Amino acid sequence: MVKIICDSSGDIPEGIRKQYDITIVPQSILFGTDTYQDGVNLTPGQFYKMLVESKVHPTTSQPAPSLYAEAYQKLAKETDEIMVLTISGGISGTYESAMRAKQLVDSSLKIEVIDTRMACAGLLLPTLKAARAAEKGMQLAEITAMVKDILPHLRLYMIFDTLEYLRKGGRIGRSKALLGGILKLNPVLMLKDGVVTPVTQARGRAKAVEKLVDLMKKTGNPEEVVVEDATTPDELDNLAKRISAVLPKATILRSTVSPAIGVHVGPSVMVAGAISTV
Repeated sequence: MVKIICDSSGDIPEGIRKQYDITIVPQSILFGTDTYQDGVNLTPGQFYKMLVESKVHPTTSQPAPSLYAEAYQKLAKETDEIMVLTISGGISGTYESAMRAKQLVDSSLKIEVIDTRMACAGLLLPTLKAARAAEKGMQLAEITAMVKDILPHLRLYMIFDTLEYLRKGGRIGRSKALLGGILKLNPVLMLKDGVVTPVTQARGRAKAVEKLVDLMKKTGNPEEVVVEDATTPDELDNLAKRISAVLPKATILRSTVSPAIGVHVGPSVMVAGAISTV
């Protein structure tokens, strides 16, 4: 049976991870000289509290090749076919780490590494599809073809209350962040071609949520929609209900934005993603 690996920026809920035996390789979070492993010794709750309270803005580091090699060797006791799905190579070196790790293990292992050019819900959805296919007995080549067919149809959107964390992470300049704060603009971003891309902006949180719902409505008739928050579960309840109203046939899955992504987007982020049918 093919075994599936995803990094922690895929925000795989624990129930799904356990149900499908998905291996998670953690990203690293650095607060000054203190290093944490995402989801191992740093929970989202702990992280977002530290993010707000710390005088030092954290940074991230992709998993070392040795971490992937360790995962490959462990899974080799159960299988000779492994699929690895990673966060976009346009925003992280994780894909390269996973590829380099292949050189550290037995060459007889069949390891397929796929740069999803996504993160969060956009990484969770193809990982879940791959895990379900593996459970049904599909072979590595079949799952690889299926996942590659899915990737162009992934849609991932994010909204924020502030541009400040994007500025601190080097994603935008100080002047743009300041202007956004003065005008109370809430940006709506997407991952496109593997990089963070602006879609639109709204004056206030409520308008931003409206735009997010409209964008999800345009995904056609997806089977599943993933919605995520960092620290605003009540708002996520509302978002889930509104998306369900415009996409009544879709199953809504909920997750939490990982520290690896939270470093750059902050505690007020909300995310929605789907595999578009249009």
